[in-house]
Amino acid sequence: MLDTGAQHEDAMTLEELRKQIDVLDRQLVELLSERARAAQMIGHLKAATQLPVYEPAREKVIYANVRAHNKGPLPDIELTHIYERIIDVMRALQRDELASERNAQAHGSGSALAAGGAAGGAAGSGRGGDSSGSAQALQTPETGNKQ
Repeated sequence: MLDTGAQHEDAMTLEELRKQIDVLDRQLVELLSERARAAQMIGHLKAATQLPVYEPAREKVIYANVRAHNKGPLPDIELTHIYERIIDVMRALQRDELASERNAQAHGSGSALAAGGAAGGAAGSGRGGDSSGSAQALQTPETGNKQ
């Protein structure tokens, strides 16, 4: 049996460290949700101004900022990989927002919310960079759960 009462050199037990990670995970979820809401608003603005979803120059700035503020212990390359995935998901949200805007305009409502934009799901958004809309593209690679 694993002894969760064993202490690390800074006097925290395994159980305490896991509780700390659980708190950090909840904070990360809230921050990612806040980032996603901002990405949806950006998608709305891009739809209104005919800007493309994919802006490689902006993504390079984000990666440079992340690396510049990285104090470890994650190596820059690993942190960049994490951000590549985050940006990929945020780009999919923006595509959803653009599609919702176009759908709303095509149906004359003019509201992305009416078409499910801000609250809508990702069906057919092709998360993970695949815009084919196939069932495989709608599953997360980590869990296989449909988005």
